[in-house]
This record gives sequence, C-alpha cells and structure tokens, in this order.
Amino acid sequence: MSTSRPAEPKDAPEAPAQAPAIPTRLVVHALVREDGSVDAGELYEVAGALGMSDQQVRLCVKRLAAEGRFTQEGRGRRGVLRLTGTAGAGAAGPPLVPEVEFVRHAYRQDAGLEPWDGTWHLFAFAVPEAVRGARDALRDTLTSLGAAPVQGGLYATPNEVGPYVRARAAELGVTAGLTCLTSRDLAVGGIVAPEELAARLWPLDAIARRYETLRALAEGPGDGLAHAVTLAAAFSEALGPDPLLPPELLPAPWPGATGRAAAAAAWSRLRSATAPDGPRLFRLYAEAVADPG
Repeated sequence: MSTSRPAEPKDAPEAPAQAPAIPTRLVVHALVREDGSVDAGELYEVAGALGMSDQQVRLCVKRLAAEGRFTQEGRGRRGVLRLTGTAGAGAAGPPLVPEVEFVRHAYRQDAGLEPWDGTWHLFAFAVPEAVRGARDALRDTLTSLGAAPVQGGLYATPNEVGPYVRARAAELGVTAGLTCLTSRDLAVGGIVAPEELAARLWPLDAIARRYETLRALAEGPGDGLAHAVTLAAAFSEALGPDPLLPPELLPAPWPGATGRAAAAAAWSRLRSATAPDGPRLFRLYAEAVADPG
C-alpha cells in the first residue's frame, strides 16, 4: 500500500463539511478520453456547470499547453486538446484517481479482508541537520503512508509499511539513521487500548467529515460529467489524508466505509449512463473500486 498524502494536525479546527474546491486543470484531466483527447466544447460546458468562467478555462488551457502537457487544435469551444506523453493528472490539486493499490486496500478493509493482527509498526529516525532535506522527505514519506508522530522522531502505524519506508530511506541515503521495530504493546501517555490510541494519534473527526461529504455527494441528486468530476475530487480529498486504520481501531459505523460504499455505487451508476467513448475517468475508477475479493 502506498500513496502520497499530507499529514493533518491532530488539533485541526472543525469545519462544516462542504464540497471540495476543484482546480480547473483537474477538470481538463478528468475529461480526457481513451484516445487522449479532450473535446473543448465539453470542457467549457462542464467547467461552466462547476461555476468556472470561460476566461478561467482559456487561461488554464494556455498554461497546460505552455507546460507541454497538452497540445491544442482549433480555438475556443470547437477545438480539441490532446494529452502529451509528459502530462500528469496530479499537478495542482488532488490527484484524479488515488493510487489503485491504496484504494483497493481500503475496499478490502471495508470487506473484512484485511484484519489487524494487533501489531504496531514503529519507526524512528535521527538524520543530521546537514541533510535536512532528506530528513524532511523521510518524515513526509512516513506521514504519507499514514504513520502518526508519537513524539520526537518516533512514528507509529498499525499497517505494515516498513518496505516502503526502508526503500525511501535507501533512496535518500539515510538508512543508517532509520530504526524500524514492531510491538504488540504500545502505550502513549498512559493510553494502551488500541482504539483509544487511534483516537489520540489520528484526526479521526476531520477524516470522518470528509467521508460524510463524499457520501452526501454520492447519494444525492446529480448526474453527468460535472457531477462525476465533483465526486472524483471529493473521493480524492477524503481518501488522501486517511491513514486507512484497520476497522478494529475505528468507531462503528465508520464514515470511511459508508462513504466509500456510496462512492462505488455512484461510479457504477454514472458509468452505466456514459457513452463507451466517454472520459477514461470512469474506467479508472471502475478499476480502482473493483471487487476487492
């Protein structure tokens, strides 16, 4: 399991759930068809439905072309954009589709196929100030894999992410400063119950609110490409900071599981109502949320 996710402070202030902001370039990437093309008329229509102006779209297209991510044929709504070999869907804003391996692990957990064995995976590192960049990169890798800081250079996670952490440390040249260990007996500030540790170490309330937004969007009214793009953004925003803790450590019912289930159903419905030559976004999500068994 691997993904790139920012850490979220434990004491982040609560805010009401709301649909995520959608970068214009994410809309462009979301409308790429299997042949690598984007119909400009469709792009302007969907962007307009999402509250974006024609000028906003024109500037975005111009930037993407200048970056070498797309080429443009024709002008305005009658034009066609074509994806180049150097383009990526994750630039600026949430990724179009989170890593498939990460998504499938989430759905396997929801299906009870990834039970927790009670083992905590712990990582500590001591990297000199002279190589601060490598130290920061290793820390970012740990948090992106869902590990939570316990105290001064010590991180914990119930998921077996050691191979990814060790590989990243080797890539950064700081293997000598990394310590990895496992334990079935973890106490933090006197807390030993696993579910209480999870509530202390990870911002579960903030994570849950994102999934509640996702479920509301997935179960609410809406169809067409604009709704699909909004759902994709909400799915990425919810899954991005989720450490994917085992169900044994989470409150029940857990909004993550119900939100992902609603999203899977919505993607199936949206895909069935889309032409076979529609955006490849639908195929990518169909593959990502495929039967975890």
